[in-house]
Amino acid sequence: MNIDNKTACTEHESCAPVSHTEEHCHPRAGAVCTDCTEPNDNPDEDTLCDLAELFKIFGDSTRCKILYALSNGEMSVGDIADALSMTQSAISHQLRVLRSSRLVRFRRDGKAMLYALADDHVKTILEMGMEHIME
Repeated sequence: MNIDNKTACTEHESCAPVSHTEEHCHPRAGAVCTDCTEPNDNPDEDTLCDLAELFKIFGDSTRCKILYALSNGEMSVGDIADALSMTQSAISHQLRVLRSSRLVRFRRDGKAMLYALADDHVKTILEMGMEHIME
């Protein structure tokens, strides 16, 4: 089968033609056979640029501090600012960057805006990065 000009593995039943939403054959991540675990394709240039942009976001220690603070649960801008001994303005600026990168989500609770990590992937990236530098 051909997905976006990328060939999916046809040797194994688990790699039968699938939609883009199924995790074992997502062409943007490079189609990978779950039985033979060999990549069928390398990520394209746009995907690699997106990945590089994601890692740039983690390249700022203030943003990492905010993400670590949010790994414990929802917090308001004021709570984050107090926890990190920073101004609310500085926190708000970094939260805009984190929101636009889909690393942080928010919800309104009355007049307050509560921020949280967008999903478990963000926490995993932080944990794996910390594990890597502690080796």
